[in-house]
Amino acid sequence: MYLTRFTVDTTRRGARKLLASPQAMHAAVRGAFPVPEDHERPGARTLWRLDTTTDGTVQLYLVSPGQPDLTHLVEQAGRPTAEAWTTRPYDGLLASLQPGQRWAFRLTANPTRSGRKTADAKETQRFGHLRVEDQTQWLIARGERCGFAIAPQRDGEPNLKLHRRQTVTFRRAAAAVTLTTVTYDGLLDIIDADAFRQSLTVGIGHAKAYGCGLLTIAPAN
Repeated sequence: MYLTRFTVDTTRRGARKLLASPQAMHAAVRGAFPVPEDHERPGARTLWRLDTTTDGTVQLYLVSPGQPDLTHLVEQAGRPTAEAWTTRPYDGLLASLQPGQRWAFRLTANPTRSGRKTADAKETQRFGHLRVEDQTQWLIARGERCGFAIAPQRDGEPNLKLHRRQTVTFRRAAAAVTLTTVTYDGLLDIIDADAFRQSLTVGIGHAKAYGCGLLTIAPAN
């Protein structure tokens, strides 16, 4: 597995096109892996997320089974005069994870609930959680299945911050796709290391092709 960071040049027209459409960004990410096994393997798939730093810089993060080639992204939306992208092995971090460890984390997700399946529907329809309380409980419940628990604050409340809460609509072929997304920052404790590793390599929740599901961790201060 590999972790990659790519800086998006938001002044370029191609970058603005990609940032406006998760479908377009998905296609660009998919194009970084000519070998199918480098994009998705059993127990591992390519995940991506867009982050904006405090100075307004937009970063694209990827976790993938194989090393990506982002040359086409540099040409379309990158900074040719700067370091194009950085890719580092991820397996060492994955192997080091143990129950009881505490990590800072970030996750952009598509928190949803399932509705009833109608007679003419091919699959059960999903509805996005819109309230902060429901979005928070969604992650807490997911954590129990994904090998971690949100660490408590001194007052007992979850050590968790929700931001970039939004509903986005974009085109996929002839259809419109609407997603509710939210970015979570906080502290977590590993409960089940194997389940947690799987969460890092296959993602959490739905809409993974569209920039949701990538959980990244950093040492907790």
